[in-house]
Amino acid sequence: MQKKIFFIGLVLLLTGTFQLKAQYAKTDSTSRRWFVGSSFYMLGNFIPDDPNRPEYVQLNVGYRITPKDVVSFRFKRSIYSWPIGIPFGPSFDAPDLNYPGHARILAPTVGYQRFWWKGAYTSVYALNAFEKYMDENKKKIGNGYTLYLDFYVGYQFKFFKNRFFFEPAIGCSYWPVRTKVPASFKSIEQKWPNYFIQPGLDFGFNF
Repeated sequence: MQKKIFFIGLVLLLTGTFQLKAQYAKTDSTSRRWFVGSSFYMLGNFIPDDPNRPEYVQLNVGYRITPKDVVSFRFKRSIYSWPIGIPFGPSFDAPDLNYPGHARILAPTVGYQRFWWKGAYTSVYALNAFEKYMDENKKKIGNGYTLYLDFYVGYQFKFFKNRFFFEPAIGCSYWPVRTKVPASFKSIEQKWPNYFIQPGLDFGFNF
């Protein structure tokens, strides 16, 4: 499933890059201070016959303090059944490396985004993920908490006179705090790092 999401993200990233000069409008980014948005990761919910359907939901609400400074609040919900530190490669999303069950997360998130030149930006997000662990019979075996810190470098493309935007990015997710992980899950994930390199595929509507 993750391979398919990654492929979709790569296509969107390349599409956005090819339209860089044509689509970037020289408008005041504070003319519409508020925005709502989400992520194209949600397309992973529609992959047919996916045994690891992510049930991914993301809602972003943000406010532009200045033309270069943006703060945002996000809400994320998803399911994952593989160690989240597995990098892209032969082991990625391999069935024999998955957890004996799955985890469901609810993650209220706060973030800050800084624009440096035209649409080029860096951003940081703190995800407070409340996790519910389920065994292979979908029986709850525990609750936990993970603090994810996500760092991104990307570019914002504007469309339709700054009404809509798309932000392809590359980032690193790092989790310095992870508590109350069930032993059966911990034994699977302990050989993988506590970070993951991932694309960012956010989009939004300005108002």
